[in-house]
Amino acid sequence: MKKNITFLLFFLLSVSLTFGQQEAQFSQNMFNKLAMNPAYAGSKKAICATGLIRQQWAGFKDPEGNSVAPRTFLISLDSPVRFLHGGLGATIYNDELGFEKNTGAKLTYAYRINIGKGNLAFGAQVGFLDKSVDFSKFKLLDDGDPVFMSKGEESVFLTDYAGGIYYQIPDKFYAGVSASLLTQAGGTIGSAETMNETHYYMMSGYNISVSGSSGLVVNPSVLVKTDWYSAQYDISTLMIFNDKYWGGISYRVEDAVAVIFGMQYRDFRIGYSYDITTSDMGTAGSSGSHELMLGYCFKIEVEKVRGTYKNARYL
Repeated sequence: MKKNITFLLFFLLSVSLTFGQQEAQFSQNMFNKLAMNPAYAGSKKAICATGLIRQQWAGFKDPEGNSVAPRTFLISLDSPVRFLHGGLGATIYNDELGFEKNTGAKLTYAYRINIGKGNLAFGAQVGFLDKSVDFSKFKLLDDGDPVFMSKGEESVFLTDYAGGIYYQIPDKFYAGVSASLLTQAGGTIGSAETMNETHYYMMSGYNISVSGSSGLVVNPSVLVKTDWYSAQYDISTLMIFNDKYWGGISYRVEDAVAVIFGMQYRDFRIGYSYDITTSDMGTAGSSGSHELMLGYCFKIEVEKVRGTYKNARYL
């Protein structure tokens, strides 16, 4: 088992160094659209903040007992900006995979126009990524491996761009396509070359009101992620009651089944998901994945000042 885990760690790192940062995944992706599609910014007509904390493959350790399971923290903020005819957004994240860390920030603008019952947005984004690897923590099986010649922490700073399109009929339907890491920026960490591959996202969801029920809505959604070398499919269904409580299930093809539930209280919402691993990682010391979501939205209401006038008859 220890040899298998060591081999898996080397494999994950070598893939990351060769093909670049594989962007973090979340099971509650229906609450994390801004991080995947810049055209989503300002779509809720409110100032919204969302935070996500994910511990993937909990309990996964290397032969030395170090926790090397992926851990991700992300917080995003977006708001409509009327005079810009759209919205602005920002995302900050930290993603750790073994002895590799990725810390980044994304700045977003979306231009929105009304079409029929909905609106269509075009988004652009600039992203900054600090990618580092601590080579001193590796226990080598082959001392002559040139990738691991460095004995300390090495890092590289990258800048890249993203774009997207997002259409929605508020509270009814949404669909979007986007692409990130468009310039495929790369650099050198230690003696290894790192190169980003462009990631593509396709998302869609629909709210179905259940006839004869009181406030029950079924929300099926799908998310497809691909870099054209491989693809990942998330198929989810949530049951939402009175816009306050939700629960459901998500299936990530050939990877995991996630149970999701949460609630909203006034302007706050909280959600939790637990992934049951269905891939081979389920037999490699992993006890599943945990994910916590916190959100807050509020609208700025501008009080209208009543105009005054005088009647000429009473001057």
